[in-house]
Amino acid sequence: MGLKRDQLLAILVLLPSILLIALFVYGFIGNTVYVSMTDWGKNAALAFNPEKNFVGFKNYGDLFSGFLNGRFRQDLVNAIFYSFFLVFGSLIFGLFLAILLDRNPKGERFFQTIFLFPLSLSFIVSGTIWRWLLAPDGGINVLPVFIGLPKLEFRWLSSLETVMQFNWQNMPQFLVFLISLILIVLSLFVLDKGSGKLWIVLLTGGIFLFLLGIFGKEYLPTVLMMEEIHGFNLATIGIIIAAVWQYSGYTMALFLAGLRGISKDLVNAARLDGASEWQYYWRIAVPLLKPITLSAVIILSHISLKIFDLIFAMTGPDNVEAGHPSLLMYLTTFRANDFAKGAAIAVILFILAAVFIIPYIISSYQGRKAAEL
Repeated sequence: MGLKRDQLLAILVLLPSILLIALFVYGFIGNTVYVSMTDWGKNAALAFNPEKNFVGFKNYGDLFSGFLNGRFRQDLVNAIFYSFFLVFGSLIFGLFLAILLDRNPKGERFFQTIFLFPLSLSFIVSGTIWRWLLAPDGGINVLPVFIGLPKLEFRWLSSLETVMQFNWQNMPQFLVFLISLILIVLSLFVLDKGSGKLWIVLLTGGIFLFLLGIFGKEYLPTVLMMEEIHGFNLATIGIIIAAVWQYSGYTMALFLAGLRGISKDLVNAARLDGASEWQYYWRIAVPLLKPITLSAVIILSHISLKIFDLIFAMTGPDNVEAGHPSLLMYLTTFRANDFAKGAAIAVILFILAAVFIIPYIISSYQGRKAAEL
């Protein structure tokens, strides 16, 4: 009876929070999904009782293949580059700073505070600072003048140049190759875990899709009737620099905690075996930081999808070259009053965030269960 009473008390205590979360989080998510499948915004969007007709996945189809939605597709490409460079840059600089501090330099506490300070700033504040620093006629561009060199002319936030270009018409083929690669990697992982014959199914599916991408391009769907070129716009470099500057201290703190958590016996054994500083960190310390690295990748990937305020502060909402889906969602919803299409962009961002968050939650849960056993 005591156990049942405790369980009932726990349910009663948690019930208000569960109801509020169900209503104001998952209820609103469900409503956003529904709105994204209507045509709200086509007729009298701001009316007291607006007309909403169910159109299914039409808004999603328009975003990915509609003639007038090329900006969304470029913004989506920008979001991928933002995520990649924010994660890669923050990990590299964070690990470098953590290794420097792990060697106990003089003034270590002071440097830790300096490196962590950017994390305490909001994106609006840091975005405003970096907007001044990256101004075309000031800031970083005029630094060479002080040593007798000509002023830089690079437009950090408004460059029109694009590199690593690709044709959006090839996106179905690219996705087929990506899925085939994922299946092949999963087959090797399953084989290593000894999970029956599942690896054969995954490997066969991966090889089939790979061959389909090479020889069966004509059987893949056509997303656009005309060529549409996208790529890495150099106007995003300034925003990437600001984001990496702000979050390198965060990854530094994670890696430094991991380095300090390595057993002293292991460190001393490596020293006795003649390992140099480089060999110790590369062959021993860094591999032991794999769980921390995975957590950092997932968290930073999620953060990279939420840099609306940084981009807004640095470039404003109308800079197409440095755009992001979250910024376009704001413009589509609150300027164009196309609530259905804005909701569709929000759902796409939600799915992208879930791709990173759900594996993190699963791995955390599995780690907790393993620790309990």
